[in-house]
Amino acid sequence: MQIRLDPNSELQLYKQLANQLIEFIAKGELKNGDTLPAVRAMATDLGINVSTVSKSYHELDEKGLIELKPKAKAVIIGGQKRELEETEVEKVENALKPIMAEAFARGFEKEQITSLFQRILKQWK
Repeated sequence: MQIRLDPNSELQLYKQLANQLIEFIAKGELKNGDTLPAVRAMATDLGINVSTVSKSYHELDEKGLIELKPKAKAVIIGGQKRELEETEVEKVENALKPIMAEAFARGFEKEQITSLFQRILKQWK
């Protein structure tokens, strides 16, 4: 698992870290039951503030992708095949809508968006 953070990006470091961890789960590089490094260890390895890593972990916990327990490592609970709840489907749909709307506003055609979506899908399981 190689994490690359760009301090010059418009995207905050905690969000970059959270997004990359989500991608590792989606690709199966982090599996259900795997543990993430301790917050301090991750911060040291990446050369970033402990609170940045903590914020990333808490975001993943709120999304239901990891489980945080006091004085314990963060455990991956996402990535498993299961029946999705309607609220989970709605969250993803609500997150995709503004991205797709922006694509159309920029002049993308439906076929281009479909092609792009298919190309991205190939990156994951």
